[in-house]
Amino acid sequence: MKTKRLRPEKVNVVTLGCSKNLVDSEQIITQLRGNDYDVMHEGADEEADIVIVNTCGFIDLAKEESVNTILKFASIKQDGGIEKLYVTGCLSQRYKDDLEKEIPEVDAYFGTLELPGLLARLEADYKHELVGERLITTPPHYAYLKISEGCNRTCSFCAIPLMRGKHISQPIEALVEQAKNLAARGVKELMLIAQELTYYGLDIYKKRALPELLDALCEVEGIEWIRLHYAYPSKFPREIFDVMARQPKLCNYLDIPLQHASDSVLARMRRQITREETVDLIRYAKEQVPEIAIRTTFLVGFPGETEEEFAELGAFVQEMEFDRVGVFQYSHEESTTAYELEDDVPADIKAERAGRIMEIQQEISEAKNQALVGQTLKVLFDRVEGGYFVGRTESDSPEVDNEVLVPTEGNYARIGDFAMVKINDANEYDLFGEILSGS
Repeated sequence: MKTKRLRPEKVNVVTLGCSKNLVDSEQIITQLRGNDYDVMHEGADEEADIVIVNTCGFIDLAKEESVNTILKFASIKQDGGIEKLYVTGCLSQRYKDDLEKEIPEVDAYFGTLELPGLLARLEADYKHELVGERLITTPPHYAYLKISEGCNRTCSFCAIPLMRGKHISQPIEALVEQAKNLAARGVKELMLIAQELTYYGLDIYKKRALPELLDALCEVEGIEWIRLHYAYPSKFPREIFDVMARQPKLCNYLDIPLQHASDSVLARMRRQITREETVDLIRYAKEQVPEIAIRTTFLVGFPGETEEEFAELGAFVQEMEFDRVGVFQYSHEESTTAYELEDDVPADIKAERAGRIMEIQQEISEAKNQALVGQTLKVLFDRVEGGYFVGRTESDSPEVDNEVLVPTEGNYARIGDFAMVKINDANEYDLFGEILSGS
């Protein structure tokens, strides 16, 4: 049993879910360290006196992982391994009342916008002067920059607005200041994230201001790559491609979840776009920025999805030849409008359809990678693993996309630095190469 103390010395922040949650955890860590707490991220289970679990509630698997993590630390607390357990994030925002009844061992639950309340519970002050001074838990050469919170979209399958609220943009000046602070600490790559990237600015500037933000961020000294994540295709501000074409710091990369390609499914999803409009947007992007790498995600097994509708999606993936693809299986979420529909696609069919999409994409990815053999690419190195320096090209975001592997024997790379790499071999998801001397 741990000895009780007036003020716990160590806090362990555990993050579940997406990069947006990671940024929230980094803000928690920054504020607690500003209050003289000894804080770690993803530390060993019983190394801390306090554990804060930042939960995800996006789909069933994420909710299950969050609940299991809470239960694990609740058990550790009961056994005396930790003194206090707090829960925050999306799951807590959406199911707080239920969680309080089912897992009473947690000392307190907080929603996504209740950081001041969490800090107050820990007898810590919310320090406004630290807002732009976020500590990062990623490798020191890249960081996520959250440009807005919440979402005003009404997609029928999505519970994010229930957990994150309405769209709120951060001012350009504040984001530039954050970027400067990150650059001063050695960050070279920024991943811009939001629930919905293209809506940026409509609330505070009364117009879509993402192009203006991108131009401002490209002026920040020390930042070399800026990457765009989570753009919504309907009414996409096409001037973004003009910025991408003329700003060398802006990666030729766009993460744009499309969800489906059947007009009937898109209508049931309330995506506010048709297949024809989607094809037109993707073709326009490739015309304006020929080197663009497009990442997208699809949702299979939506209520009522027929084999014919799914076949439309498969043909679309084959035709468009996306650079990167992820697939989710539909999760029936309470309080969404899709919850009123019958979840009539069996789980095994959802899984089989997801596998079929990935089989199509695997062939496309391998062909695209094989076409790169013999070329020389600029690579940012993230880590050393298994006898390789592991890095990424401009076409790849960390953790979700392809990687470049260079043998440590006979090559030298410094983690966090760029180098020119000649690609000698490739498979479906990785490139293999050698560092050119003098790069």
